[in-house]
Amino acid sequence: MAERAGVSKSLVSLVLRDSPHVSEHRRTAVLEAIDALGYRPNAVARSLVTRRTRVFGVLVSDLHNPFFADVVEGIQEAAQEHGYQALLGSGNRRSLQEEQVIEAMLELRTEALLLVTPTVGPAILRVARDTVPVVVVGRQDIKVSRIDTVTSDEVAGTHAAVAHLVEHGHRRIGYIAGRVQSDDPRGKGYRRAMSAFGLDDHVLIAAGAYTTEEGGYSGAEELLSNDPRPTAILAVNDPAAIGALAAIEDRGLRVPEDISLVGYDNSQLASLRPLGLTSVHQPRFEMGQRAFAALLGRIDGGSQRAKHEVLPPTLVERSTVAAPPPEAG
Repeated sequence: MAERAGVSKSLVSLVLRDSPHVSEHRRTAVLEAIDALGYRPNAVARSLVTRRTRVFGVLVSDLHNPFFADVVEGIQEAAQEHGYQALLGSGNRRSLQEEQVIEAMLELRTEALLLVTPTVGPAILRVARDTVPVVVVGRQDIKVSRIDTVTSDEVAGTHAAVAHLVEHGHRRIGYIAGRVQSDDPRGKGYRRAMSAFGLDDHVLIAAGAYTTEEGGYSGAEELLSNDPRPTAILAVNDPAAIGALAAIEDRGLRVPEDISLVGYDNSQLASLRPLGLTSVHQPRFEMGQRAFAALLGRIDGGSQRAKHEVLPPTLVERSTVAAPPPEAG
């Protein structure tokens, strides 16, 4: 390549590193030689010299949930502005698979890890953190030293959803949970809201990992089997709400005439017609951007103390909530 461009090898190296200490004439000659020869820099070899890869790992829990696509879009846009590339992997909401993905990313010499709603426990997070900088998105309950988090206020989000249903006259409000743990913030918000409105006797939770359409269907079936059945259902996310809708319709019931329905995340699914799902909005794209900013701060040797950024959610009203039917009482 140096021979074709008529320059020294050291000058070619300067051009490849985008050094400003090269004349425009010689830079053009090297770039034309690169194009003619089809040269592609060896990123692995370069990383051995510079000890930098400018590649970071992104672990997402569920590739089928559109929530993650919006978060990753925010991450990638921010990363590209700073010359970083993302290596994407998923553990399909299985802790062991997530652990394996994290290990593989570390073996590939990623400079940092950005974990979006991981299911792995604190021990695995600490091991990763002791190797590279780590930032977590969407897990409000994670409190591990030197691991920053970016979330929305999920307790406030489900509280707002319950308040909205109560304003429409509902008292028997069921909740389809995404995790069985008692520290689930969305479940915590639901229980707090029910208590705040004096509805402790009407708390009804389908407790399971009901985060998919199939899970939402199963959770709704569990709730609808109660007598009396709930007049409204709050789902842990939008895919679960879509599954709940199918279960409601399979019983010959209508939304919102017979049962009101609220989702969470306000993903693209929620806005689809004719569904028009009322849903709690999370600023997903912004969460992704802020998470990368936090990760970049860690890469650059930022504060040792963990920072926890919490963004406010908002309720987006559409057409799946109405007053309960008169016979429901």
